[in-house]
Amino acid sequence: MTILITGASGFVGRILAQHIHTIYPDTPLLLIDIETPLSPSPTPCDHIKCLSTDLTDPTSTSDLIKTHAPTLRTVYILHGIMSSASESNLSLGLSVNLDSIRHLLDSLHTHTPGIKVIFTSSCAVYGRSAVTNTATEATITPFPESSYGTQKLMIEYLLNDYSRRGLLDGRIVRLPTIFVRSGKPTAAASSFVSGIVREPVHGVESEVPVDPEIGIWLASPRCLARNLVHAMEVEKVRFGSHRTVLLPGFTACSREILECLEKVAGREVRERVREKRDEGIERIVRSWPARYDTSRAKELGFYEDEGLEAAIREFVKGAKGEV
Repeated sequence: MTILITGASGFVGRILAQHIHTIYPDTPLLLIDIETPLSPSPTPCDHIKCLSTDLTDPTSTSDLIKTHAPTLRTVYILHGIMSSASESNLSLGLSVNLDSIRHLLDSLHTHTPGIKVIFTSSCAVYGRSAVTNTATEATITPFPESSYGTQKLMIEYLLNDYSRRGLLDGRIVRLPTIFVRSGKPTAAASSFVSGIVREPVHGVESEVPVDPEIGIWLASPRCLARNLVHAMEVEKVRFGSHRTVLLPGFTACSREILECLEKVAGREVRERVREKRDEGIERIVRSWPARYDTSRAKELGFYEDEGLEAAIREFVKGAKGEV
């Protein structure tokens, strides 16, 4: 049975597809994005299909699901416009982060009723009122202070209701900021967190646009991939009526990240980073809590992350071609 991943050309989509292919090499994958995704297999595989599809077009979305409905087993919804881009272009954010996903969910419950759907939400659903508290799924009321967080929260509520009705089997995972992301910077407000490690390690200067003491909730790519697959494997009954879970992570501020970078890669690398405030980015980042209670995730068997130094060491080794 096929696993569909939307947004498969993005960083999270790529590491998820690679992890699934590694642990379940014979599982059929249908990888979708606005640009044709790359296959996670180094050799051609008949059971891996990579397609370019505009999910903001309801007809294209409906045709896609109708065509592949007989074999679909699980759908990962990863596509979206990131936080800073959603803030600067409201209509684009609504089109991609809200409208396209609603059309997709409606097509799924029409053609594949009850199918398992994993939606990657964000800790941006919380607002400044949660910053001084420890965030949970149930005791802290989400009140997003960005269009991105608002759009994510609206889909959370919709998918939770569709699950309550039995239309879909939704699993909503609120992701920490992924650290360290390889590749190019993104339009996410949190992009700098990876940039202050990734760019200096590659010999490029970088900037810290926020107060270096602001804590940010982080997770390594390796841990994220394991937890996204686990979200698919948890028994439906264990999620119960509340379909949202905070994924495990760890808290670090820019100062701690740079101190750890110097420890792992040396002072010369650390000195390629300078501070240059960006009020727009800092306003968004300050609205995110830095402390989270992930006891629900642990009860459901999600994996704990190894932490800051392990994440930086893994990235540096990868950059040197050692892993």
